[in-house]
Amino acid sequence: MSRNDLGEFLRARRQLITPDQAGLAGTVARRKTSGLRREEVAALASISTDYYMRLEQGRERNPSDQVLAALARVFQLEPAAADHLHSLADPRIRRNMPVHRSDYVSAEVSQFLEELDHVVGFIVNRRFDVLAKNPLAVAQFRGLRDSDNLMRLTFLSPDGREFYRDWENEARSKVANLRAAAGPACDDPSMLELIEELRRGSDDFCRLWARHDVRVKAHESKHLHHREVGDMTLWSESFTINSARDQQLIVGRAQPGSPSADALARLAVLARLAA
Repeated sequence: MSRNDLGEFLRARRQLITPDQAGLAGTVARRKTSGLRREEVAALASISTDYYMRLEQGRERNPSDQVLAALARVFQLEPAAADHLHSLADPRIRRNMPVHRSDYVSAEVSQFLEELDHVVGFIVNRRFDVLAKNPLAVAQFRGLRDSDNLMRLTFLSPDGREFYRDWENEARSKVANLRAAAGPACDDPSMLELIEELRRGSDDFCRLWARHDVRVKAHESKHLHHREVGDMTLWSESFTINSARDQQLIVGRAQPGSPSADALARLAVLARLAA
């Protein structure tokens, strides 16, 4: 991570929010970029322009909670991103953030995963390595290169753009999830190695990483394409495994009676034939 993480985050968020979003309609004329000017951010946050410039430049590193809350409001940050902003500004939070690393899936969790026979289910760690899959997930990922890691599948595999039908939104979501998982001061060598691999191998990853989006995994619709059963839209939810808090169980189910449910049923047939 750079020495001015806070400044990079503020600059990225300032450049992404538009005057209209910030309630400054009618001020867009003669702008070279679509983002906010520093003086506009300062005015909206009720701080001086000089103070805000020092924050972006890394010359002021101890903003108050009130200033951070005001900036989070101006940039319309979601709770996870607001927490990330506070962590960037407080070295004590950054030092005390625990680093979890567990790639071992317990026998009890593995058995539970196997019994999920009506949904796609798999377990990932903080790096989005796929640690375990139920039969439906095995069938879903079969034949996809780099499917052992969802970030590599999305950005480095030639199969990623075919598998994820709404690739841009999927990629943006995954980068925001990865930044949330890495935290503001990541010292996990394996995580840093993955981020550097993605940077070297994908201009799209670099573009999205530079946005500094931060988002924890939540429920969302996944628009997928399987080469044998066709298109599927699965409602996806993530659950933290409390006995291994580095791990998450991700499940995907189809709306009953929908074409996606029919596709999922055909996927189940493939899973049984391969068993």
